[in-house]
This record gives sequence, structure tokens and C-alpha cells, in this order.
Amino acid sequence: MAAEIVNPRSDSESLQGHTEQENGAEPLDSFDPAFALHRGGKMAVQATVPVRDKDDLSLAYTPGVAKVCSAIAEQPDLVHDYTWKSSVVAVVTDGTAVLGLGDIGPEASLPVMEGKAILFKQFGGVDAVPLALNCTDVDEIVETVVRLAPSFGGVNLEDISAPRCFEIERRLQERLDIPVFHDDQHGTAVVTLAALRNAARLSGRALGDLRAVISGAGAAGVAIAKMLIEAGIGDVAVADRKGVVSRDREDLTPIKRELASFTNKAGLSGPLEAALAGADVFIGVSGGTVAEPAVASMAEGAFVFAMANPDPEVHPEIAHKYAAVVATGRSDFPNQINNVLAFPGIFAGALQVRASRITEGMKLAAAEALASVVGDDLAADYVIPSPFDERVAPAVTAAVAAAARAEGVARR
Repeated sequence: MAAEIVNPRSDSESLQGHTEQENGAEPLDSFDPAFALHRGGKMAVQATVPVRDKDDLSLAYTPGVAKVCSAIAEQPDLVHDYTWKSSVVAVVTDGTAVLGLGDIGPEASLPVMEGKAILFKQFGGVDAVPLALNCTDVDEIVETVVRLAPSFGGVNLEDISAPRCFEIERRLQERLDIPVFHDDQHGTAVVTLAALRNAARLSGRALGDLRAVISGAGAAGVAIAKMLIEAGIGDVAVADRKGVVSRDREDLTPIKRELASFTNKAGLSGPLEAALAGADVFIGVSGGTVAEPAVASMAEGAFVFAMANPDPEVHPEIAHKYAAVVATGRSDFPNQINNVLAFPGIFAGALQVRASRITEGMKLAAAEALASVVGDDLAADYVIPSPFDERVAPAVTAAVAAAARAEGVARR
């Protein structure tokens, strides 16, 4: 299977736009290039072997295929060598937290999942299949993915709302012996850490010298906090809509209680703005707007990573007044924190060595490798490479594969 980067067009071009025209409206793609690009979907299945004549057919299908099936039945590990299993990822969603659109359902999520699949192929050489599930119950999602797992070498969970996403990932990791990775959590955390490592290096500081404040205690915020702690940051506090997540709050969910147990060593409380006073780093993964006086109250030489899309929590024009390094989630500003820098290489490395799971060490290795791509070109407007830098995926792939071997989760 190959994910086509170009849009596969139907031979029946005359049928295009009929639905809209029958309703008395012009086809959407007659005036919007986004619809034109998406018509017919963004990917297709493509054979990797020829079927030109009866001899090819007898090898690709019956009777030749029976030999391969029988061999796999006798030696199950052969499935990795004689099927696509070791090179394909399932991109699984329930459509409850799609980009900035929220709970729009499985059908409406498919354009995003197709996009994710072609990014896997384009940037990591990994085939991927979008699977939009018509269920939101945790038990049903877990059971569905477990039943589908024999066909795949890994599972990328995508756009599943918190806090369910945490339990779904944990339970799947417990039940499956293939990598399960929630990109909204860990992909964001890997790229954020890589950019922060380079920002610290640019300013002559170590991670241990920094105090960070994260706006947002959802999937991305929790994962970033965990990874920054694992990487050795001095301190990190996380704020939700009600303020800083602290041990003295009585309204915390189980996930946030756990978060409070290993963050906020300074014992901060109150609103986000109060926590920003004297902070070295702001990381926004929540939306909303941070008032300019709060940004101005940060430490000299601070870093502002305002990653909400399309509207950053702090507009870069304001952030640049007070911060030494500014990053966003947008492609039209320097230093884009984009998950595509991480997940294709992470899965490529894990699949390369048939890893049974993706460990914290593998994620930290991915962040370090990504940061290293910048090298001597480090500058305030270049602390993270472009997704189109051809060095990124190979660097991340190699680092993740090596870390998997070092941690004992590689099977080849």
C-alpha cells in the first residue's frame, strides 16, 4: 500500500460536483482550492508487485499465497517478513478532538486522518491507514483497536479528547505488543522539548536553569510537562481554566492530581498570569489569550512558545517585545512547533527494529536528534528545523531505533 501525495481523480469526471449541483449550488471546489484538492480523497492503495498475467496472479494470489499463509501459521513471526504488517500504521480516531474543531464526529475527521496518513508517507516513508471509529466509549475503542491490531505494526492515536485519551493509550499499551503512540500528547512534547533545548543552548543556559509555565492541562499539556520533567527542567507549572494545577486544589481530576504530584515545585497557585511572573518559559497549548502585562512580567530573555492554532495565545508581535525566542504552531512564522517533525521518524525507527513499544527513552532520543539537526545554524528565529528539511526524518529514525535497542524493546 502506498499513500499517494497527489489526489487520485475518478475517471468519471462528469460526475464531479453533482451533489452540490443537484441541491442548486455551485460545487464547493469551483471557488475553494482546499475542496478541489480534497475531492476524491488524498490517498489511494497501490500494489507493490505486478499482476500482469496468470503467472503473476498465481504467485500474488492463489495458489502461491497459500504457501505463505501456511508458513505464517506455523511460524507467526514470519508475518513481519511476508506481509505489510511491519511497515504500516493505523491512524485511529473517534473524531472527538479534531484540530481546533472539537467533537465533529468520525466522518468529518477523515480529511485530517487522510492528511496524517500522507504525512507519514511523505516525511517518514511509513504507510498508514486512517481508521475513524463510530464509537466514543473507552472500552469499545480499546476492544476495536485490539481486534484490528494483527494487521498493523503500530497504532497512532489521533484527535481523541482528554481525559479518555490517556486511558485508551495506557490500556492499548498494556494489551498490544506493538507501538501505541498518541501523537497529540507525545509528538507535541517531543518537538517542544527539541525547540526548548535549542533555545536554552542559544541563551547559554541548561534546562535545569529554567522555570516553565504551561497553559493547558489537556493531552498535550500533560505530556509536555512529563517530558520536560524527564529531561531535567528546573520546574514546570501547568495551568487549566481554573488556574495553576496545585496539590491544594480540591477540584482536580485523577489525571490532574497525578500532574500536581510531580510539577509545581515552587508551590504556585492562582491564575496563569500570576505564575508567569519571573518565569523563563511560556508554553501555550490551550487557546485563549494571555494579556500583554503577564508576558511582560516574565524573566529577561524568556521564551514564548504560543502554539494554539490559528490564533496563538500570545501574538508573535507582542511576544517579540519581551521574549528572546518565540515559537508558534503556525507555518507563517519562524520556529513552527509541528508534530510532523516527530511522528514519522519515531514510527519509522520503531518499525525498523520491530519495537514492542515506544519508551520515554525513545521519545527523549527523538527530541535530542531533532534539536541536533539545527546544529551551528542556531539562531533566535531558527531553534527548530523545517518539516521539509530532509535531514529530520533520518536523524529521528536512527535515534529512535538506537534507543529501542538500548532499552531492550527492539526485536531485530
